[in-house]
Amino acid sequence: MLERDYQMYLAKEIYDRLPGRKLADKLVIINDPNYVQGIPDLSVFYHSKSAMLEVKLSEKSKERPNQRWYIENWGRYMFTAFIYPENEAEVLSALYAALVD
Repeated sequence: MLERDYQMYLAKEIYDRLPGRKLADKLVIINDPNYVQGIPDLSVFYHSKSAMLEVKLSEKSKERPNQRWYIENWGRYMFTAFIYPENEAEVLSALYAALVD
């Protein structure tokens, strides 16, 4: 599996599991990695709340420049996390709790 395939899977999974049916309720965007260096892979918007997720294929995948900075610094304002198959269930649970509760 390629990272972009995992990103697409996660984007659909998150979108499908968030309550609501209209674009006004929820939006999941796969960000362009060539636009801003290090910007997290997924942006999630749910009503007035938002989240950013950096997708990795494995817990051992290398971080690229600026990725940790975005996750740590933007985490003060919204839900942020690195997500990979080994922590997927835990991160998605925390994401839904942060956005929906």
